[in-house]
Amino acid sequence: MVPLPEGLAEAPWKLLYVGIAPKPAPRNGARASTRTIRHRVKEHLRGNAEASTLRLSLGCLLADQLGLELRRVGSGSRLTFVHGEQVLNKWLDAHARVSYLAVESPREVEQAVIEREYLPLNLSDNRHNPFFEELTRIRKDAKAAARALPVLPNPSGRSTAKR
Repeated sequence: MVPLPEGLAEAPWKLLYVGIAPKPAPRNGARASTRTIRHRVKEHLRGNAEASTLRLSLGCLLADQLGLELRRVGSGSRLTFVHGEQVLNKWLDAHARVSYLAVESPREVEQAVIEREYLPLNLSDNRHNPFFEELTRIRKDAKAAARALPVLPNPSGRSTAKR
């Protein structure tokens, strides 16, 4: 469902997303993130759609195939796949691989990779990718559908306040 350029489609493994940790410091002067690459990978592989743009994109793309539905939970401001997050975990276990590279300037490396490689699941700084508009629309439609449904209780029973 993700269009791949000729040659990449036949490759046994494909790089579809790149990310960094910590995120760049906010421009508004707020405190910079202290999240490590370990935190970010855990959020992508075991977190939820609210904490991981990669999970949100994958869940929206795989919704029909895996029976996932994006929903508002808790206070209504968080969007997750609720119990479908566990289904997405299993899919990731079977289909995803993670590698990392420690570098001095991760943001510069990330931008260079996004500019040079075909990364259909990256949205930030990736408007040039042919799949950008389609993925943006798919995510927007899933969020709109979720907002039209009743809010579900937080499945973990924990507070839904952002950390």
